[in-house]
Amino acid sequence: METVIAYIGLGANVGETADTLRRALEMLARREGVTVWRISQFLKTAPAGGPEDQPSYLNAAAELHTTLSPRELLAALQEIETALGRNRSRELRWGPRTCDLDILLYGDQDIDSPDLQIPHPRMHERRFVLEPLSQIAPNALHPRLGKTAAQLLADL
Repeated sequence: METVIAYIGLGANVGETADTLRRALEMLARREGVTVWRISQFLKTAPAGGPEDQPSYLNAAAELHTTLSPRELLAALQEIETALGRNRSRELRWGPRTCDLDILLYGDQDIDSPDLQIPHPRMHERRFVLEPLSQIAPNALHPRLGKTAAQLLADL
C-alpha cells in the first residue's frame, strides 16, 4: 500500500497530560506502518463544551506518514487511547479524558460513515485543533471546504 500523509489531533485533560501525549506519540511511532513525521507544540486550551468545571486541555497535532488504511489507523488510535486509560463507556460527551486521538485529515479522502468521518467533522470550528495543525501544516487542505488549515484558522 502507498504511503499517505495523515494529520491527527491529540488532547488530554486528566492526569499528567504532557506525559500522556508524549507516550501516545511514542506508542504510535512504534506501530508498523506509521511514521510520526512532525509534532506541533503542546498548547493549553479551555475545554469546548462538556462540564463547566473540567480542567484545561493540552492539545497538539501530528503529521503521520502511514501505510495503514483509515480504519486501521482509527483502530490503532483507539487502542492507544485505551492503553493510556481512556474508557469511552464511562465518559461524558466532551467531558474530561485521559487521552483523545482523532484523525483530522487522511490524504485527500472524504469519508462519511457511522464509524469514521474524515475530515474530522468539527475541525474547522475548533481553534484548539487548527492552531496546532497550522503550526505543522498550514497548507493542509480540507477536502470538503477547499481551504487550508491556515485559512480555516484565520476564518475563526
